[in-house]
Amino acid sequence: MKAHAVTLALVTGALLLTGCGAAPSAQGGFVGGDGSLTVVAPEQRKPAPQVTGVLLGGGSFDSATLGGRVVVYNVWGSWCAPCRKEAPALEAAARRTSDKATFVGLNTRDLDSAPAEAFVRAFGITYPSVFDPDGRELLKFGTDLPPSAIPSTVVVDAQGRVAARVLGEVTESTLVGLVEDVAAGK
Repeated sequence: MKAHAVTLALVTGALLLTGCGAAPSAQGGFVGGDGSLTVVAPEQRKPAPQVTGVLLGGGSFDSATLGGRVVVYNVWGSWCAPCRKEAPALEAAARRTSDKATFVGLNTRDLDSAPAEAFVRAFGITYPSVFDPDGRELLKFGTDLPPSAIPSTVVVDAQGRVAARVLGEVTESTLVGLVEDVAAGK
């Protein structure tokens, strides 16, 4: 019995260190990204998927209405500790780049919108978030945004193409730099 308790404690600790939680996903569990950054050269970019859905707090979202602007999608969940840690940086970057970019959250794996709405209030998030409990919108990104790496961030250029991706926590300065570079056509 004691050995079982020790094993359970070790497994639980390992799960907490490797990602946001132990809930299953299509790829066998959530994993925290390592903060790796991928930037795609303009001539190699491919179209981002159209994102649609119901917004937290009401209303609807359709990325087709955002043409001509850089769009930053951040995948998050209220249950995700790294998401809580990066939330202030995302909000600050959204404010600093509001003349160039639109930030949109993709709230995933929250089966009820109440915890997600509480997260938005607690961190003073002013940009909209699509409520995506089953990950349908997230899965549209395919390999550009692995469904098990939460948080993740994708930057889409003004032509609607995937320009950059960060797997894991992102900083304000990284996001601001990415938005400025992508807005400048880099």
